[in-house]
Amino acid sequence: MSFAAQIKIPATYMRGGTSKGVFFRLQDLPASAQVPGEARDRLFMRVIGSPDPYAKHTDGMGGATSSTSKCVILSKSSQPDHDVDYLYGQVSIDSAFVDWSGNCGNLSTAAGAFAIHAGLVDAARIPQNGVCVVRIWQANIHKTIIAHVPIRDGEVQETGDFELDGVTFPAAEIVLEFLDPAEEGDGEDGGSMFPTGNLVDQLDVPGIGVLPATMITAGIPTVFVNAADIGYQGTELQESINGDPQALARLEAIRVAGALRMGLIKTADEAIKRQHTPKIAFVSAPQTYQASSGKTVEAAEVDLLVRALSMGKLHHAMMGTCAVAIGTAAAVPGTLVNQAAGGGDRQAVRFGHPSGTLRVGAEAVQVDGQWTVTKAIMSRSARILMEGAVRVPGDSF
Repeated sequence: MSFAAQIKIPATYMRGGTSKGVFFRLQDLPASAQVPGEARDRLFMRVIGSPDPYAKHTDGMGGATSSTSKCVILSKSSQPDHDVDYLYGQVSIDSAFVDWSGNCGNLSTAAGAFAIHAGLVDAARIPQNGVCVVRIWQANIHKTIIAHVPIRDGEVQETGDFELDGVTFPAAEIVLEFLDPAEEGDGEDGGSMFPTGNLVDQLDVPGIGVLPATMITAGIPTVFVNAADIGYQGTELQESINGDPQALARLEAIRVAGALRMGLIKTADEAIKRQHTPKIAFVSAPQTYQASSGKTVEAAEVDLLVRALSMGKLHHAMMGTCAVAIGTAAAVPGTLVNQAAGGGDRQAVRFGHPSGTLRVGAEAVQVDGQWTVTKAIMSRSARILMEGAVRVPGDSF
């Protein structure tokens, strides 16, 4: 019996923020995977090592977590005044699908750096020393991201002293601007940043009851609830949530109820194929707690605490897109996030997450009775971990 040989595909393995992913230039992909469809999905699943019933990704590049089961495609931009198009695929660990419904804010950092590394940014726009402004078109959600990437001797500067909780070693700081980050919705209020038209809804969750919830589409569609309303303190770490199947089921029920209310899905069954969005997060007022690294986060250091789930598990830190949602919701008086932060007008918050703290700024304004956000800003870092080629069996896609 003969078997198809492996093929080599140029690829770069990068960390961006608290995530890792396999990055490709569109032109380097096999022809069948250069367009959306089954071939591309099957290729990315094989690269990552999914679906894996053992949940280990031993036979792929994935790390068997939502933060490390990701693929990215970059190409010269099809949009005016942009450098690159950035397309992100969240690969399911135990199911055979790739979720294209949202962005990864952490890997947005790496997208800016990779665009320069991969020769996708006009050389005339890259300074010898200084900062290169990379204009990214986020193709999943049709939004603009501006990455301010430090340059030294004409190359991306990757090393530095910027520390990011959730990442072990320091690196160079990359500032991200998410422009007009509210997604267009199909909910009760159309394209509003708050798709139901309310800052706080009473969300009826089967098996749980009615919960106050803030549902927002800035950064990524997110359902916020109060930690106390679901029996938590807001100081929880991964092991106290992810090792409790009943807790995960309750949180998924809240997420699905929110997705239905936001108009993201029409039936609860559709949530199985939309694990990446919306996110579910719970908030609380500041408290002192011990982060997963062992360091103590004092209540006085933060404005609020937030815990968020990604792909059905509590995230070890915070997703970048969810941080945008947190900063935006905090800037709007009356949301649960704003209330947890003490209320009032805010242009930035520092929140506590399982790995430490993160500061995010947002500019929210009310126009004709509708809240909108013009920009959200945060700092991350990125670096290349490995570059060369990935290999996959030639008959796997």
